[in-house]
Amino acid sequence: MRFISKGERTQNSGKHGFVKSVGLTLLGSLSGTSAKEGEIMSSTTDHHHGHGTDPHGEHGKAAPDHAGHDQHEGHSPKMFRDKFWLSLVLTVPVVFWAAHIQMIFGYTAPEFPGSAWVSPILATAVFLYGGLVFLKGAWRELRERLPGMMTLISLAISVAFIFSWVVQLGLIQADAIWWELASLVTIMLLGHWIEMRSISQAQGALQELAKLLPDTATRVTDQGEEEIPVSELNEGDLVLVRPGESVPADGVIRKGESDLNEAMITGESRPVKKKEGEEVIAATINGEGSLRIEVTGTGENTKLSGIMRLVADAQTSKSRAQHLADRAARALTGVAIVSGVLTLVVWQFLGASIDFSIIRVVTVLVIACPHALGLAVPLVVAISTTLGAQNGLLVRDRRGLEEARNLNTVIFDKTGTLTLGEFRVVEMSVAEGVSEEEALRLAAGVESESEHPIARGIVKTAEERNIDVALVDGFRAVTGKGVGASVEGVEYQVGGPALLKAENTQVPEELREAAEVAAGRGQAAIYLLRDGKVLAVFAVADAIREESREAIHALHDRGIEVAMLTGDAQAVADAVAAELGIDTVFAQVLPEDKATKVRELQSQGKKVAMVGDGVNDAPALATADIGIAIGAGTDVAVEAGHIVLVRSDPRDIPKIVELSRATYRKMVQNLWWAAGYNILAIPLAAGVLSAWGILLTPAVGAVLMSVSTVVVAINAQLLKRVKL
Repeated sequence: MRFISKGERTQNSGKHGFVKSVGLTLLGSLSGTSAKEGEIMSSTTDHHHGHGTDPHGEHGKAAPDHAGHDQHEGHSPKMFRDKFWLSLVLTVPVVFWAAHIQMIFGYTAPEFPGSAWVSPILATAVFLYGGLVFLKGAWRELRERLPGMMTLISLAISVAFIFSWVVQLGLIQADAIWWELASLVTIMLLGHWIEMRSISQAQGALQELAKLLPDTATRVTDQGEEEIPVSELNEGDLVLVRPGESVPADGVIRKGESDLNEAMITGESRPVKKKEGEEVIAATINGEGSLRIEVTGTGENTKLSGIMRLVADAQTSKSRAQHLADRAARALTGVAIVSGVLTLVVWQFLGASIDFSIIRVVTVLVIACPHALGLAVPLVVAISTTLGAQNGLLVRDRRGLEEARNLNTVIFDKTGTLTLGEFRVVEMSVAEGVSEEEALRLAAGVESESEHPIARGIVKTAEERNIDVALVDGFRAVTGKGVGASVEGVEYQVGGPALLKAENTQVPEELREAAEVAAGRGQAAIYLLRDGKVLAVFAVADAIREESREAIHALHDRGIEVAMLTGDAQAVADAVAAELGIDTVFAQVLPEDKATKVRELQSQGKKVAMVGDGVNDAPALATADIGIAIGAGTDVAVEAGHIVLVRSDPRDIPKIVELSRATYRKMVQNLWWAAGYNILAIPLAAGVLSAWGILLTPAVGAVLMSVSTVVVAINAQLLKRVKL
């Protein structure tokens, strides 16, 4: 499976460093940080960047549009943490020497030459050191004509700063608000530190995913074993993976068998048994066996890097809810500014002092910051995308996940999606005195040296049932009729109706009826003969995945209809549909007509998801309201889908619906909280309850604004508890 188109690949596609760099990019993917910006950051845990840059700068792809509510370009939780603690140290003496605080608590601060300048100087230092980050953010917002959170914060602290210096210099008679300014900046820094820690924690699982890839690998050559950096691995190399080690690259097992932990990649909680000839995924954890693996994919070409790329893209793609939040945040910015101006005018008209009016204005601007509104959706996006990836659901387009909650019809392509795409024995009937296990053992032995797909299906069925295939001698094939071989000195033959005709064999009634039932379902009837007598008849067909039954049952439980598309004959399609409980069947559909069937259902007013894995499914995937690509399928199908299933497990389809509904609930809850909070908070900040002695200081306003942000962040984190 490959997730990245060839056009997106860079020159250093074989480098292990790409996976690490994608890990860094993920940490800034909420806002779309460029590769260049990611490179100048110092650690993988402290990155949260701004908007307006290219998240895939190395590929030259245009960045998604981002609203001005997220202006943390080049910022990190560590930076806000450091600024907060130093600003807090400087703020304490400012508050201690504030006349207003002394009056409230009834103490007198020590006086000494220059003590009157303690508050102005230290508050100015806090403004310039701690407040500069907000001023720069406001400049970016205004430059991009998207005033938002940073603009409001900057207006508030700038008004307080300028007003306080005007008072300090004696230009007007009023009380300076130094302690309010210093405490406001400090609390805002604390709020941003908390916000960015929440975002980093939301992406923590993906950070750990990036760390799973080892830095070195043990390469096996003719000269022996050598330990080399993973970046030096090439396709075709043979590597040794010891028990407990991480697989360094995608590959195929050439020697050994073991149980591998693929939970971080596929969401499969149980270790997966792997043996010779089977594929392994980079960054999965080897169990107790020793493996020799031939490398088939390194760097950008591994499933791990593809998964991380898709997650990063999904986190930068915009949903309708995000656009709504962006518009609301911009509208709230305008409301806050207008409210601030009206507050100043009204209080001056009522005869209030200028310092009282300025404090009201500053409080309004602070408390109305669309911080919570700006965080409401992006944090849910980060968490839901990560949660999906942990469960094997890779979201390529956020709109696809958002629309999944409204699904009422899911169309499955049959072959390779609901079925294995390989022949298996799906039914068998045996003659009296012969057990099914013995019949299958003998038939698989006779067919073991044949390369025919039906023969391979019979052998594979025996292996999956842990039946030891019989050892044979004298294998021979008769073109168009079947095969024969000797088992323990007895001659056996396996074939279809042509073999019966050639041998002039009569079929017992019960076996003949079983063969007719198989033929009616479009299944191949294969006979096992001994000495001209039929011992068993096997119904061979494209086997239904065991997971398909659970998937369809789960969809029905959610009120979602299930349809199936296939190019097979109507009888074959009807047999599969009857066994799985499928509601609608489209049989004998040509590849170019699959998209037409999707539109046919859409014309009935249905919200349709298409699930497929082949090249001929791509048009239908693109036409459907939601395209869901089976991850083990072709590159074209993966590129056409909105969501990719890593595990190729149809049971993951109901998980998409569940994740979509849970994500939407959290978005709505956060948006209502963030918007509703401001409806009450702005009038309170303006002083409508001042007649009852209820007045908020700018610092208290900042606390309330930060509390609102924390509530939104905590509510978003609760999404992690959803069971998929």
